[in-house]
Amino acid sequence: MILVDRHTRSGKGPFHATLRIKPAARIQLTDVRGKLLDEFGDDFTRYTRSFYISNHTTAGYLDQRLAELLEHDGSGIRGYLQLFRELFPPDAGYVHDKMHLRTELSEEQRASEPLNADSHLTFIGAGLRNSASYELGGQEPVWFVELDGVHLGGTRHRRTSVIAYNDEEVVARKVIPVQSSPHAIDALNLRDPALGFIGTLEQMVARHNVAFGRFDVSLPEGEQDAGLTVNEYEPLLMNYDLREALRNPFRFMAQTGKDVRDVLRDPRTIPAKAINFAQFDAVQVLNQVLDRIRLRDSVVERVVNKAVALPVSHFLRMKRAFSLPVLNRRGDGAGEIGWGTYQSPILVQWKGAAGKTRELEVRLVRFV
Repeated sequence: MILVDRHTRSGKGPFHATLRIKPAARIQLTDVRGKLLDEFGDDFTRYTRSFYISNHTTAGYLDQRLAELLEHDGSGIRGYLQLFRELFPPDAGYVHDKMHLRTELSEEQRASEPLNADSHLTFIGAGLRNSASYELGGQEPVWFVELDGVHLGGTRHRRTSVIAYNDEEVVARKVIPVQSSPHAIDALNLRDPALGFIGTLEQMVARHNVAFGRFDVSLPEGEQDAGLTVNEYEPLLMNYDLREALRNPFRFMAQTGKDVRDVLRDPRTIPAKAINFAQFDAVQVLNQVLDRIRLRDSVVERVVNKAVALPVSHFLRMKRAFSLPVLNRRGDGAGEIGWGTYQSPILVQWKGAAGKTRELEVRLVRFV
């Protein structure tokens, strides 16, 4: 089920719509662009660009380039996701899913909290985004990718927003230093007020009076062995499960009894520093996975073959950039950063920084 919650279009300004989606399955693709084309026609299509925003950490969007590689095809995208679901299967001993360790939850919450570490790791590993920009002129779909729609505790209620516009302008640029972690493999919560990162972004929005737009945040070329994502900063997920995935992407797959042990070394024997795992092992395991899920001679295999030749950071599609939406939610012309309740921008590193800080390049863009 997909419903248009509200939409606004004032004068020559951007088009803004918010939609509610109630998934019918744990894994589901919903063509948000198709719904908007049907619902609004010329009001939507007269704009040349669109910015798609998810409020969630286990449901989001592919970037346009990856969607194009997969030919915007729903079956191809499902096959691509299936690869990462094989790498991060349910019930693989994730620390995040051990509810007795989740001290931030009440007893009632522990009873109903879904076991979904696999969905979080698939979101991060497959390169899903909290927001993505598209420029499309035909009938191509834009898929809202759901990874955890239905679980034992019930069904999710999702919200996604779309801003359509014709042009954009960069109104400010800034390099923001953030304190680096002393740990070689770690994840840093950039939403932590103590870091001052989000406070700086909020000041930029107010100073430049941006109602609708986005922040583009990226690692400069000199910042190596690090990546960026937007997801839930839950300590057990970040400090244990994600670290293990970075040490060896096949670790959880091996723990579920998949037939990979003959070609995959015991994950416990791989030292933390061996992030660029043996390419032979990777090829052998992925060949088995592709055979099992019947994706030989497919567009998915071609995408995977390109990825497997790269270091683990690229194989897991760990991005070096993310975008955050700026929205005029109150209708008073004042923009604010668009957050989902559990969303945090996260800086992940798999090797310690050279200095005490890492730098982030920030652009503030206004939609016009």
